[in-house]
Amino acid sequence: MASTRPPLNERIYAPYKIAALVEVLSEQGIAPADSLKGTGVEIGEIYDASVMTSIGQYATVCRNAVSLACDPATPFKVGRRLHLSAYGMYGYALMSCLSLRDYFKLGVKYHRLATPTVTIDWTEYPDRMVWTFPDAFVSSPSRELGAFIIEQQYMQHVTHLQDVAGHDCPPVRASFSYPAPPHADLYREYLGCPCLFGEPQCELVYDSAILDQKPQLAHKLTATLLQETCDRLIGQAKTSSGVAGEVYQILMSKPGVFPGMDEVANAMHLTTRTLRRRLLAEETSFLAILDDVRRSLSLEYLKTTPLSTDDIAMLLGFSDTANFRRALKRWTGKGPGELRGNGEA
Repeated sequence: MASTRPPLNERIYAPYKIAALVEVLSEQGIAPADSLKGTGVEIGEIYDASVMTSIGQYATVCRNAVSLACDPATPFKVGRRLHLSAYGMYGYALMSCLSLRDYFKLGVKYHRLATPTVTIDWTEYPDRMVWTFPDAFVSSPSRELGAFIIEQQYMQHVTHLQDVAGHDCPPVRASFSYPAPPHADLYREYLGCPCLFGEPQCELVYDSAILDQKPQLAHKLTATLLQETCDRLIGQAKTSSGVAGEVYQILMSKPGVFPGMDEVANAMHLTTRTLRRRLLAEETSFLAILDDVRRSLSLEYLKTTPLSTDDIAMLLGFSDTANFRRALKRWTGKGPGELRGNGEA
């Protein structure tokens, strides 16, 4: 199960990560103006929740930190400072989930909401749970910047799991796909586990025995409400950004009709091949967006209209009601009656 990353320059995130990094650099005597150089973000905006910033702008601050020869502990200090409470609904949804296994799953599902600098993936084995980072270093202009981002990413994982569990929950092992840097001792000091360098890939490993632990703030109703909010936020992000957003809007404008990919490409004055390529560049596809549209509309119809399940299945273009029920179970884990609260099977 892997996360996806939005386009680098879409301004859809509050500047909380930028603020945390600027703060840590300022404590080292680095002026905020130097930290923010080239971002287009003013110092007065980094604490303004109404200001929207991009992954690219945050990456520019990271690049500035590296070029300014900051303290090598900087990314660890930032990762330790970025508690889940800084992440808004995404953070609260993770803190209220019902088990640490759910936490790991939802961390990937909603990672798009977290100003992601890398994609993340997790795999559960009988004895261990492994975070991997499939595109680490793929888009970084330098090894130093790539390492800076990975160091912060690992520290965030450690901090967030501690926030959710309510106690220290260190990894079993951390592996890095690059040689040990001069400050390698900092890795174990901050991450609290053995750290191996020159490994085949970047991995953060936990003991699978923790997965059934109950988070300190677990609450079934709160978890459900916040996860529904995160689903809406992801849908809103998709409708407001990039080529995927345009496709989403076209499909949502014709519920029950759902033009095919050729027709949508024509409406956007693109060839089908170009549309497919641009969606791939945004790490999505036409079928994935159509699936999202159907999911959003199904929840809207079930919760706000008296339409029968058969009618909704027809409106969403399903060949029969059984296929709709299967899709609904895949999207939500629930049947139509559970979503409506009327006991319908």
